[in-house]
Amino acid sequence: MAFEGLSEKLNGVFKKLKSRGKLSESDVKEAMREVRLALLEADVSYKVVKEFVKKVTERAVGEEVLSSLTPAQQVIKIVNEELCSLMGDSNARINFSSKPPTVIMMCGLQGSGKTTHSAKLAKLLKKEGHRPLLAACDIYRPAAINQLQVVGQKADVPVFEMGQIDPVIIAKQALAHAKDYGHDILIIDTAGRLHIDEKLMDELVNIKELTQPDEIMLVVDAMTGQDAVNVAKAFDEAVGITSVLMSKLDSDTRGGAALSVLSVTGKPIKYVGMGEKLDDFEQFHPERMASRILGMGDVLTLIEKAENVMSQKEAEKLTKKLQENKFDMDDLLNQMKQIKRLGSMKSILGMLPGVGDKIKDADIDEKQLDRIEAIITSMTLAERAKPSIINPSRKKRIAKGSGTKVEDVNRLLKQFDQMQQMMKRFTGKNNKVSLRKARKQLAGMNFDKLQGKGGGNLPQL
Repeated sequence: MAFEGLSEKLNGVFKKLKSRGKLSESDVKEAMREVRLALLEADVSYKVVKEFVKKVTERAVGEEVLSSLTPAQQVIKIVNEELCSLMGDSNARINFSSKPPTVIMMCGLQGSGKTTHSAKLAKLLKKEGHRPLLAACDIYRPAAINQLQVVGQKADVPVFEMGQIDPVIIAKQALAHAKDYGHDILIIDTAGRLHIDEKLMDELVNIKELTQPDEIMLVVDAMTGQDAVNVAKAFDEAVGITSVLMSKLDSDTRGGAALSVLSVTGKPIKYVGMGEKLDDFEQFHPERMASRILGMGDVLTLIEKAENVMSQKEAEKLTKKLQENKFDMDDLLNQMKQIKRLGSMKSILGMLPGVGDKIKDADIDEKQLDRIEAIITSMTLAERAKPSIINPSRKKRIAKGSGTKVEDVNRLLKQFDQMQQMMKRFTGKNNKVSLRKARKQLAGMNFDKLQGKGGGNLPQL
């Protein structure tokens, strides 16, 4: 993920501060020099870095901080607060119109992921109870209309298209269609270019004047670094953007654009793309991103992801099973499938406080869950419902059917038994267990101490 290099360097700086106990003004200034270098290496704008370091230093060298019992922690707290301020003190939201439909005009350069992220945004808004409509106004790029139709279908959102005619006419008709058919949001996917040119901007201005969008969202590729900030400035001067959507923030990029864009353009980042799937899309939370950068994890986002993959009905069914001590291998299999939908194990573990720094070089076997799934699916329905009936001959058959070893089957059965014992303790005298506790237990079963080489709670298959 982005910021890994920055996170590693900042944690190294803070480790030195913590080891010194009492801090002097020179200690803080030396640390800030290292922070400055780390931010510049992360491709953060020089002016932004200069101002950031100045603010942190002014606050950190105060008598209140240096004379406190935990000065290093105070400095980290200040850095965290200033990082939040750098990216936006609050979560910026879409400017919804008081008179539907709300018009969102998506713009950006070709290759930034504009079309795909239009569908991602539409899917997210649909989950929130809206009725979005996608409009195909990119008539120049080969198969752009078809691409929007494909991703629109995956997102279960209708797409309005009129072929390769004047995009201004398409936008006008799409707006009328949205009003006639009760769509409260219209997302216009406009054309991009390989570079900023006059023709592109004129077309965007014409669509803007005709549709009067409530939100002009610029999609920028996080991998382009400071160029993303320059693109944002150019689009803002020509069209007047209201927000930024940062794509490919899951990539191995330095991430400086995310830390620079608000300070340079004054426009907040509202959403970020965190992967290739339509669900790999999040609202941008400055405080959570700052927490990730400083290695403090992001539990809130992890909980939200978990809630998105599990419906209320499924949650109630699971809670009832836990209350009645009827959690079996089939339930574990369902949990495994849902965990896989949350993303890679490394990305999930990176959201847990204090874990991210420890796993950055860990050899995590991403196929671990697949192997456990193979073992469970090799069991009969009776064996899944009651694992205690699995004798040595059954274990051999299961191992052979799943392509694993008998020892691996034994490990899984032993761990499942341990988990059931813990479940009983959770239920207590009243035989009740909360969904939060249940999720925590299941998360512990699959995440806690999960490493590749060198141990872990899951069977090393």
